[in-house]
Amino acid sequence: MDYKEIYEAWLANSYFDEKTKEELTSISGDENEIKERFYTELEFGTAGLRGIIGAGTNRMNIYTVRKATQGLANYINKTGKGSRGVAIAFDSRRMSPEFADEAALCLAANGIKAYVFESLRPTPELSYAVRELNCVAGINITASHNPPEYNGYKVYWEDGAQITPPHDTGIMDEVKAVTDYATVKTMDKPEAVEKGLYQQIGKEIDDKYIEELKKQVIHWDSIKEVGKDLKIVYTPLHGTGNIPARRVLKELGFENVFVVPEQELPDGEFPTVSYPNPEAAEAFELALKLAKEKDADLVLATDPDADRLGVYVKDTKSGEYITLTGNMSGCLLADYEISQIKETKGLPEDGKLIKTIVTSNLADAIADYYNVDLIEVLTGFKFIGQQILGFETTGKGSYLFGFEESYGCLIGTHARDKDAIVATMALCEAAAYYKTKNMTLWDAMIAMYERYGYYKDGVQSVTMKGIEGLAKIQEIMSTLRTNPPKEICGYQVTSFRDYQADTVTDIATGDVKPTGLPKSNVLYFDMTDNVWMCVRPSGTEPKIKFYFGVVGESLEDAEKKSDEMVKAVQKLVDEMS
Repeated sequence: MDYKEIYEAWLANSYFDEKTKEELTSISGDENEIKERFYTELEFGTAGLRGIIGAGTNRMNIYTVRKATQGLANYINKTGKGSRGVAIAFDSRRMSPEFADEAALCLAANGIKAYVFESLRPTPELSYAVRELNCVAGINITASHNPPEYNGYKVYWEDGAQITPPHDTGIMDEVKAVTDYATVKTMDKPEAVEKGLYQQIGKEIDDKYIEELKKQVIHWDSIKEVGKDLKIVYTPLHGTGNIPARRVLKELGFENVFVVPEQELPDGEFPTVSYPNPEAAEAFELALKLAKEKDADLVLATDPDADRLGVYVKDTKSGEYITLTGNMSGCLLADYEISQIKETKGLPEDGKLIKTIVTSNLADAIADYYNVDLIEVLTGFKFIGQQILGFETTGKGSYLFGFEESYGCLIGTHARDKDAIVATMALCEAAAYYKTKNMTLWDAMIAMYERYGYYKDGVQSVTMKGIEGLAKIQEIMSTLRTNPPKEICGYQVTSFRDYQADTVTDIATGDVKPTGLPKSNVLYFDMTDNVWMCVRPSGTEPKIKFYFGVVGESLEDAEKKSDEMVKAVQKLVDEMS
């Protein structure tokens, strides 16, 4: 059937409720809207589902959530592990509690017990709960930092990480095999509870999760000495971080934590921001206003599902608040954690620092300085989780720290996803430690630059919406793949990595070797002067992303080189558009 026939079928089918039909009737004269909603199925990819909330096959609604869950249930039952159950969490977005219950009741109808959090919880706590409850899988209803019209559905496996091969493709195949929405199973909630197939969870998991975070503290002495003097401004951006972040900071002994009142309470409309993303300067406007009133030392923001942390730190010399990118805060924490593990108990011989391929080469310099192994993985924190699982199963490798440029890191192995609550805790601990040395976090950042080099990394995201945008993104990737540039911004390309083809080509010799990583639609250009650029379509948004990194002789030099790369990237896009 074409999209118009599917639209008509939804209107005629008694399976779909009247509210859904009313919404679909309201767009009856809008051909383009009907096409956007029904030209395809909302794709269940390696990260699960993510899309605009609304009626239709290409939208997030109770029917697409049930369909995805039926496929997941079929896969779980084929593994023979259904008796272990599935943990489910959700964030503050529109329809999140409803989608969580729909997923739980579909699982219950398939004989799989659902452990559902009583109210919104951070993503990392869901990751922790999967392992703590010995579940076979986890579901998290969240669209992370997307605009309010979006929601999503992430699937985790028994190791607490988001699904990786072979489970991702296995689940995707089962979801695709569900072709008739009316065949999807569900049951009434009272019946599911009565049969022991629906159980609420909450405080008992919260308490254990917070205790795991506190085990990661290295310098209780520094917190005891100056923790009460540090001034911290925090905002959960209307999301899930408010209670756990404040709780852990209070239990550690940080007494001066000021929460942005306008952004404190959960609200899926995100009324104070157009885009609830701690990477965006707009998200910090209210927090910075409060920081100036309180003369705060640092300003922190977690995204709605509390897996990403944005940071501003005060430069006492200028009195200004300086933003730290995800690369900067990640490297600052990596250096702090590794240096203090070394100082307090010594580094393990098989210590590992893990980063993604689009993350700063400053991480490489840190690993080299401390003589620990650097492991590079594909974009997506699940691949860092996969490495931790490998260390556990083989007994080889000691996890020290893992992070990605998109404001996500993990300290400890209590979770297998990025954790902004533990990052909040650790950054405040680091601030206390450096304060005992008469240093601010910005002083510590400058000291790192002076030791390793002035690394500056950036990302240019080009949004291309709709069917035409998707085709344009594919065209750009194809052009760069078949005719890669020989120089970018005056830097000569020395090697070209095509992760889809699993090749690394040495430009000077023509020699080709494998990337050593799973296939992925990603292109990477190594250049002279330690400059690099990486191109990939976003897995969660209608964007193509250009990541890059330069190294300067000073902050100003690095900034200048970075600005030139931004212009070069834009020129490259313009030439292909």
